[in-house]
Amino acid sequence: MRGTIMKGIGGFYYVNTDRGIIECRARGKFRYNGLFPMVGDKVEIKLERDQGIIDEICPRISQLKRPAVANVTQALVVFAFNHPEINEDLLNKFLISCEFNNLKPIVCFNKLDLADKEKKLDVIDMIRNTGYEVIFLKAKEGYGIDKVREKLKDNITVLCGPSGVGKSTILNAIYGKELMETGQISHKLNRGKHTTRHSEIIELEDGFMVDTPGFSSLDIGHITKDKLQYCFPEFIEFIGICKFTGCVHHKEPDCAVKSALYDDKINKRRYDFYVKTLNEISSKKKY
Repeated sequence: MRGTIMKGIGGFYYVNTDRGIIECRARGKFRYNGLFPMVGDKVEIKLERDQGIIDEICPRISQLKRPAVANVTQALVVFAFNHPEINEDLLNKFLISCEFNNLKPIVCFNKLDLADKEKKLDVIDMIRNTGYEVIFLKAKEGYGIDKVREKLKDNITVLCGPSGVGKSTILNAIYGKELMETGQISHKLNRGKHTTRHSEIIELEDGFMVDTPGFSSLDIGHITKDKLQYCFPEFIEFIGICKFTGCVHHKEPDCAVKSALYDDKINKRRYDFYVKTLNEISSKKKY
């Protein structure tokens, strides 16, 4: 029987199957092989003495460390136009994290009513050539929530972004419409900041949302110099046509990426962040 792990806590895994949610334990062979079931895993289970046993973990298409969730397909990267103001470096860090972790990022700018017009146009211009979809929200009023819900269809989605940007408001708006009828919403809306200690997948009408405690960032610690360039989608068409093999698009002459920068096909602030991150990676390698 195949299913998806919706929640894992205390050595038990709750697997969503055609027969409903089945409480399972994992076979000892996984621990022996250093492989542990994760929320989001597609698994094969067997029933033994009324107890579900996870017998096989299917190959993962993605794997996040924090939160420990498998098979996430996309991320809603949430920032606010004000309170707090947009930190462009942090936004870019989230975006390259998504790329590195094989997640499709959807950029959500909340608190549209607080947006300074010039700042709004400026930040949109920064990501103009990335191809990322942008959704504008006034989450407290429900503005833009239906667009977000459309993007959840057929996906396992994680929500990320800095504190104070309205992630909880967005979640509550989504859950409020979807889960109120099933009675599952009460503990979702009323929980405190540190109440939930485990990740959980919430099944929506046509997709899944990862509900996870304290998730505000994605780790970029193991991105290498040669992999970093692939985390910038606006670089892709120019990679491989530079004069020198192994070009990292910084100090090398006849670089196609830098030519694209000069032709305004790549935003300068995005490129500057690339160079800054490249230098940070180089510094870490020295130590």
